[in-house]
Amino acid sequence: MGEIKEKVIAITGASSGLGEATARFLAAKGGKVLLGARRSDRLRSITDEINKNGGTAAYMEMDVTNRDEVRIFVEKTVETFGRLDVLVNNAGIMSIAPLQALKVEEWDNMIDVNIKGVLYGIAEALPIFEKQQSGHFINLSSVAGLKVFSPGGTVYSATKFAVRAISEGFRHEVGEKIRTTTIEPGAVASELQYGTSHESSAALLNDFYKIAIPAESVAKAIAFAIEQPLDVDINEIVLRPTVQEF
Repeated sequence: MGEIKEKVIAITGASSGLGEATARFLAAKGGKVLLGARRSDRLRSITDEINKNGGTAAYMEMDVTNRDEVRIFVEKTVETFGRLDVLVNNAGIMSIAPLQALKVEEWDNMIDVNIKGVLYGIAEALPIFEKQQSGHFINLSSVAGLKVFSPGGTVYSATKFAVRAISEGFRHEVGEKIRTTTIEPGAVASELQYGTSHESSAALLNDFYKIAIPAESVAKAIAFAIEQPLDVDINEIVLRPTVQEF
């Protein structure tokens, strides 16, 4: 098995939920983590706790919809820790509503964060990985990227289908030296469920998320992918609550 210890891992959307859990879990296993997100107060608190507990972490306030900030985030990782081994493209938002509700601004936001945020991460980390002749992209999709989430999840599902397509196509292009893993979780406890402004859809979503599993479950799946020997690429991991049918 490969080692997480001493690997340098940059994580977007790391101020809560899956990103926070992943940062804490990987740091506890000896990884050096750089946390990125928009809420600097949360990032500071999480980073301080990791370091106090014997881990190695730093943070940077950043927005994945801004390519310049993604570039600086990747550069800061290398400047702080000397290299970059893994980029976890985790930042994501979920706004559930029927298309007829015409939540066009929310459509735009999901496209910008869920799709363009992943592409910007790839664009900025790829030259580093190519120079190193090694690296690992971990892209967060969803079970909604396997089957359209209904009712109300058409656009969200479209963004997560896109992440799967980007990951798979990219793996064919760079798979000889660079690994690409797509993580497709079901209902997981995080702030993701609270991004819906459509009242009836939000009520359905909150009821659905009563079955949610802990965010650390996803962190363990990410760790499993990273820990594999370099000649093993875990392409996809689907995980969900045992009782979840969708």
